Amino acid sequence: MLARLRHIARILKRDVLALWIAGRDPRVPLVAKVLAACVAAYALSPVDLIPDFIPVLGLLDDLLIVPAGIWLAVRSIPVPLMAEFRERAAAVARPAERRGLLIVLALWVGAVALALFLWLELADDVLAKDFGQVEAAQQREADHHQRG
Repeated sequence: MLARLRHIARILKRDVLALWIAGRDPRVPLVAKVLAACVAAYALSPVDLIPDFIPVLGLLDDLLIVPAGIWLAVRSIPVPLMAEFRERAAAVARPAERRGLLIVLALWVGAVALALFLWLELADDVLAKDFGQVEAAQQREADHHQRG
């Protein structure tokens, strides 16, 4: 069982490197090239879109999303080219992928900025509603004093 998992891990590592190579090869169709580059950049990035410390979800991307992305990207590349890229990947060390890191960090910064914006908008709406209720109560009290 453990030997089989190691074998699968080696295949996935080789395929990620092959996708990294495919993302830079002019013979690969544009859609496949973009998909391959995105999957390889994410898999090689030291930063996860979903951090591993988040229970269950953190490991879900490593166990499901990355392999599914690899499978989809490999299927989008012509078989003879993928065979060539796999051969080249077997002879290459892991590349340093800075763009993947930057893409994932940009997604995180964007998500945090969006969450902060939405939170501030919601807080502003709640405060405006509360302030409006206070103003209405003060107006009712003023009306009551004028009548009485």
